[in-house]
Amino acid sequence: MVGIVVASHSRQLAEGVIELARMMAPDVPMAAAGGLDDGGTGTSFKKILGAVLQVYSEDGVAVLTDVGSSVMTAEMALEMLDQPKLKLFDCPLVEGAVIAAVQSSLGSSLDEIERATVDARTMRKLN
Repeated sequence: MVGIVVASHSRQLAEGVIELARMMAPDVPMAAAGGLDDGGTGTSFKKILGAVLQVYSEDGVAVLTDVGSSVMTAEMALEMLDQPKLKLFDCPLVEGAVIAAVQSSLGSSLDEIERATVDARTMRKLN
């Protein structure tokens, strides 16, 4: 199964998104990488790197971020690892994480999951 990492400036946000995604796909390997190492608000290269390694498999890892420096920090971590099948997804954090987790639980490939999460950009919540 493709692993999912949620990288956020907030520990609580990252953990909450993972909690929600686990409700839909409890068997998917997922890890939260939120906040700084000292518990403050910000992004941690070390936490993102550790989370990716925690859920890594031959199927790959999808990394979803919130805003700003989380994207840059995640890009640096993935470049350092230089492993195949590591992707930073460009999608809404919450909706993307839930879609990614469900798709992973169904056995979708990393590329298939990425395509499905792109659709989250235009998902309507109200008619």
